[in-house]
Amino acid sequence: MDNATVLLAVVVALGIAFEFVNGFHDAANAIATVIATRVLSPLQAILMAGTLNFVGALTGVAVAKTVGAGIVDSKVVTQDLVVAALIAAIAWDLLTWYFGLPTSSSHALIFSIIGASVAVHGLGVIIVEGLNKTSFGIVYSPLVAFVGGYALMLGLYWLLRNVSYRLVTRFFGRAQILSSAYMAFSHGGNDGQKTMGVIALALAAYGAVPIGPGFYIPDWVKLVCAVAIGVGTATGGWRIIKTMGMRITALTPVSGFAAETSAATVIEIATRFGIPISTTHAISGAILGVGSTRRLSAVRWGIAGRIVTAWVLTIPGCFILGYGTATLLRAVGVHP
Repeated sequence: MDNATVLLAVVVALGIAFEFVNGFHDAANAIATVIATRVLSPLQAILMAGTLNFVGALTGVAVAKTVGAGIVDSKVVTQDLVVAALIAAIAWDLLTWYFGLPTSSSHALIFSIIGASVAVHGLGVIIVEGLNKTSFGIVYSPLVAFVGGYALMLGLYWLLRNVSYRLVTRFFGRAQILSSAYMAFSHGGNDGQKTMGVIALALAAYGAVPIGPGFYIPDWVKLVCAVAIGVGTATGGWRIIKTMGMRITALTPVSGFAAETSAATVIEIATRFGIPISTTHAISGAILGVGSTRRLSAVRWGIAGRIVTAWVLTIPGCFILGYGTATLLRAVGVHP
């Protein structure tokens, strides 16, 4: 077996590992609120989220094509660079998971790819249009989710102003199951596709799939990635679930419904336009928006500040990790 084939096998294995880690790292995105409000038990929530992450990951390839062919020039990317990017992204996810910080697995992967590619080919390898699309998602997805969560929560307050608290809690206890399912589905649709794009990028570098405008994603890649993110989500990322669901602000079934619905809608729209946004940013922004409707002091802004700091550090941190890992692999002779 030649070196290129071995590297391709390593890429596929690391891609599956990253998708699994992505699932349990981002499990909180779909189920933190529904667990915090005690609408579902942890076991019920993770099984539901794992199943719908799997289903969502099979619903399209627009994001996969952006990640695989729209961020860096796929014609010059080799398997060793993809290996470096996946190692860097997995390391970052595990580090932030250990500290309970809900950072973006999506941006960890994207900026690890950029860092690894720049290490070998320089800044010219970056596709500016794709980077702009990703940057647009980074900036606007949490802001739109914040505004959406705030507006939806205010609207629900107004509509339900004459309804008893007990009836509201009972109704939204059931409705939140639907919103949590919607969130899990949308999370799978956006996050599940990113590793598909990376594996397809490695296949293109190997010559197994064509490089071009179509950027073909094989069906087996879609299925494997969908299974990996579904199983990963079903394991649950309890450290981050605690941060998202219980430490940012106090949630009730109605506020959990508003946060999940707002975030999931932002994610779903981005997915259909092929924009690889952070589902973590979206749900965090929505939770902050919902919490702010009561009073600003209802949000633990110190925790929110730590989360935002971790978001910001993800970009340079993963670029440096990707750059350093690619440089190291080349130095020890790991390349086609």
